[in-house]
Amino acid sequence: MGKITFVPAQSLPLDKLMASSANVRRIKAGVSIAELAEDIGRRGLLQSLNVRAVLDESGAETGKYAVVAGGRRFAALQLLVKSKRLAKNAAVPCIVKGEGVAAEEDSLAENTMREALHPLDQFRAFQALRDEHLMGDEEIAARFFVTPAVVRQRLKLAAVSPKLLDLYADDAMTLEQLMAFTVTADHARQEAVWEALSRSYSRDPALRSAAGSAGWDPNGAPPYAIRRMVTEGAVKPTDKRAMFVGLATYEAAGGVVERDLFAEDGGGFLKDTALLDRLVEEKLAREADAVRQEGWLWVEAARDLPYGHVFGLRRILAEAVPLGEEEQAEHDRLQAEYEALEAEYATSEDLPDDADRRFGEIEQRLAQLDHRPQAFDLDEAARAGAFVSVDHVGVLKLERGYVRPEDEPREPEPESIDFGSDPIGNDGVIDDAITTGDGSASAEVSAAALTAERDDEDEEDGGRISDRLMTELTAHRTLALRAALSADPDAAYLAVLHVLALRCFYGSGADSCLEIEGRSVALGCHAPTLSDTQASRTLVEQHGLWQAQLPRNSRELWPALVALDADSRAALFALCVGRSVNAIVQPWDRRPGAMAHADLVAEHLALDMAEGGWLPTVGSYLGRVTKARILAAVREAKGEAAADGVAQLRKAEMAEAAEQLLAGTGWLPGPLRTQGLDRALPEGADWPSRSQNASDR
Repeated sequence: MGKITFVPAQSLPLDKLMASSANVRRIKAGVSIAELAEDIGRRGLLQSLNVRAVLDESGAETGKYAVVAGGRRFAALQLLVKSKRLAKNAAVPCIVKGEGVAAEEDSLAENTMREALHPLDQFRAFQALRDEHLMGDEEIAARFFVTPAVVRQRLKLAAVSPKLLDLYADDAMTLEQLMAFTVTADHARQEAVWEALSRSYSRDPALRSAAGSAGWDPNGAPPYAIRRMVTEGAVKPTDKRAMFVGLATYEAAGGVVERDLFAEDGGGFLKDTALLDRLVEEKLAREADAVRQEGWLWVEAARDLPYGHVFGLRRILAEAVPLGEEEQAEHDRLQAEYEALEAEYATSEDLPDDADRRFGEIEQRLAQLDHRPQAFDLDEAARAGAFVSVDHVGVLKLERGYVRPEDEPREPEPESIDFGSDPIGNDGVIDDAITTGDGSASAEVSAAALTAERDDEDEEDGGRISDRLMTELTAHRTLALRAALSADPDAAYLAVLHVLALRCFYGSGADSCLEIEGRSVALGCHAPTLSDTQASRTLVEQHGLWQAQLPRNSRELWPALVALDADSRAALFALCVGRSVNAIVQPWDRRPGAMAHADLVAEHLALDMAEGGWLPTVGSYLGRVTKARILAAVREAKGEAAADGVAQLRKAEMAEAAEQLLAGTGWLPGPLRTQGLDRALPEGADWPSRSQNASDR
């Protein structure tokens, strides 16, 4: 066998070349012809064309050559000629092949025998262009027809720990896993996380069995698990602390933000949590100081305030500052001009541009004049305070004008008569009276209500009525009131509303003769994130609106309620009753009857906790239950296949995966479900019965 010899390249005029039907590439793929033409125009032709001489019918050469391999390059050269950037007879390096190997075979070999560049080689090449040739991201992107974002992503991948890059080059790590490591630039942290994952998966019997002799599956660690471990302790930019301070302020203070260039939102993580918390506290302190300058008696500032922190406090409302004389005159003049313009163009189909512009100017200025600054009464503000906090979306939350009970002005208490501590009589009818929450009957009667005097020297009254007689007389009156109220549903409704509103808005039912107690159990200690929920915001808003309408003195509440229309009374009644609900299950206080009633009320109201904003997250549920319950949730919401897909994960990773799978499904754990509520679930799935929900408790 003779030695191999190569056919040398020779230059042929471009106008002597033609496309060959023997070229096997038919489907367009990869870099476009236009982009290839631009690349050839900048750096020249890097590879010769493979051509065959075109023969006539007699077998003689015609002087034309068919391009067998390199058809895309030939098309790019023709495009350069068409754009007048290349002469039509420009010399093109070609390898002219003769007989021996079929033209189709050469074309096929050129396209199949080459190997695509490994992604890591491309990452490192981009890195070399930047570091050694001082090219910027924009220049690299322009030269290789990609976006600057793609260049930054590839440079970020090239900057991962060399140890991990070697693993990726050896196919011991997937590209998705490598991308997850780019969240941090700390090589030691990257390597430590990979080692921890390696040990974790090698100890998992199921994964070890699936991996066989390899010991563990190198592609088994999910990218989200890597991302979570790498960023452990870091804060997302969507955290309300980060949004409150702002990334620019955090970075200006020396904070580091590690960008996740592969996240859809282009976000990242704030590494210095301690710095972020300090910046939050400092900004809150500055805002609180500014509020103190307004003259409030006290200002309480905290990043998070507990649910119900304003309940039991009287709220004073600001009033709009009236217009000054000049402002009022301007307002009247503009209003008159506006009405005149309306009358002038009332019948016009098309409004002239000048008139349209003037309408806009007037409307804008009138809106500015109507939007009046708010001012508090100075005397009231002197005994009131304000709360300064951060709401659930990172916006400063200012709640001004709340008066604590101890700061209320003292009013002289009317004298009362002590009728003794014995309960009223032994009459069976009287003993059946409604009692307070602790089962005791009150024995203290207001002197104002009874119009009695304790003055032993009162000559006009003929002397003091004895305690025994007073008790007897008021027992008769009490029984008569019971009978009368029992026969008048409207009055009974009003009386119950009165005592509930006293408790809800004034903190005590002492100013009611009804011994009904509407208690409202504190919830903030049971769930720290309650104040961020939609239900909390709705209740606080409703409470504040009613507090502004009700009288300041509790003894003026009855006539105020009498003056309300029926719809307003019903709305206030509903709010007061709603505040009394207690459906909390505690280990020492399970109250099965109350919980069964809570289920019935929820069913009657069609309560939908998912629609109300509750989400199954790692923090709210998935990270706090067993793996079996996590799998049951995924199975119910997404089906058996989805559950099998996460079944082999460790608990922390399973909870993370389940959170993503359950997002948007409306899935709820048993204690939050409402019987009979329609919910789309996979075929064969169904909401558990009321008895099953009860067993979860």
